[in-house]
Amino acid sequence: MKPLNKLSFFSICVLLSLILCFVLGGCKEKTPAKHTKAPKKAATPKVEQKLETISGKVVETMNSNGYTYMLLESQGHKIWVATLETPVSVGQEVELAAGQMMTNFTSKTLNRTFDRIIFSPGLLKGRSNPHVSNPHKGMTSPHKSSHASNRVQLAPEGGLKIEKAPGPNGYSVAEIYAKREELAGKKVQVRGKVVKVSKNIMGMNWVHIQDGTGDPSKGDFDLVVTTQDEPNKGDIVLVEGTVHANKDFGAGYRYDVIIQDAKIKKEK
Repeated sequence: MKPLNKLSFFSICVLLSLILCFVLGGCKEKTPAKHTKAPKKAATPKVEQKLETISGKVVETMNSNGYTYMLLESQGHKIWVATLETPVSVGQEVELAAGQMMTNFTSKTLNRTFDRIIFSPGLLKGRSNPHVSNPHKGMTSPHKSSHASNRVQLAPEGGLKIEKAPGPNGYSVAEIYAKREELAGKKVQVRGKVVKVSKNIMGMNWVHIQDGTGDPSKGDFDLVVTTQDEPNKGDIVLVEGTVHANKDFGAGYRYDVIIQDAKIKKEK
């Protein structure tokens, strides 16, 4: 056998190397895969808890028409709050139940307009009264007529026997309670005696009327009416307005039935 020349030997070596590389998975050095960091999870946005109370130091206060107006200061911020007449003094730390915010509210009795004011159901605590109580304690139940500002349910007026308003839209107080779902959204007339007036609350006057009908145990003897008119307690009046059933103004101001945007005509 003839000896292999140098070229042939080199060629065979290269060929064997290529075969070996192919068998072993290739000669080309693999670049190690880069490890990428997992993306960070987005932070869950914090949902702020709904404000349920209002607290601060009383820096100004005044009473008007059965209500206490107080300017509260807390952490450099000031806000006006109104609630049922309550003894408070400048410098006192108080806490109240949150209520309905009103903007550009004008108090006729104070002859003053508030840019922002909160109508609160009542005082929760203060330095002079550290015991926390239910802000709705003593308020009438929604079915038992009455504005949330009434701490004690109105009593039925004794000896009342007022004739029902005439015409197809005339109803007694008890009938409006009984037919409130049917009458919702409709205009009615009702005659009664004014037993309570709360003026200029949330831009309206709140009038309670009774006519001698209804059952005190059911609470369907006293009807609340909202109006821009200003009748006096003791007036016998004819009310014409729109019936609303299950009306909820928030902050404890809820009614099974109420007459809104009423016109009130004094009869006697």
